[in-house]
Amino acid sequence: MTGDEQGKKQMINSSHGELETGSRTASQVLVDYLAEWSLQTGITVEIWALPKQPLPALITEIVHGAIRDVLQEVERQARARTVSIALTVAPSGLRLTVSDDGLGMSAEVYEAQLSGRRAELAGMGGGLTVNGVPGEGTTVSATVPRRALG
Repeated sequence: MTGDEQGKKQMINSSHGELETGSRTASQVLVDYLAEWSLQTGITVEIWALPKQPLPALITEIVHGAIRDVLQEVERQARARTVSIALTVAPSGLRLTVSDDGLGMSAEVYEAQLSGRRAELAGMGGGLTVNGVPGEGTTVSATVPRRALG
């Protein structure tokens, strides 16, 4: 195992279980992206849940884009040490939660970065919210209703 691979293992704490083997799933691509982001920023990423089932390409693109957008803001402004991510699919639909332990940024801070994602999610009947608690961190949540998942 190379030093980079060891670093990825050390910087990412994952409790989502085994992913599918064989061809790379969207979850595997996301895990790799998060490991790379963690190495570049020094911010630990905890993955609490990722779906094992495949997601439609459009949903995957929107979710991965939302995660990238949120992480850019975390890196730029939040002064976080840890980011936690959960992406789950339930009977009601998909839910993405990205939480950090940083400064607790307001929704207005994230608005410019996330307005396009919010519009995409709203177009599918979903939504996006930002909740910051000063000094304790920020949580960004996105939802996609089951009917949009196909």
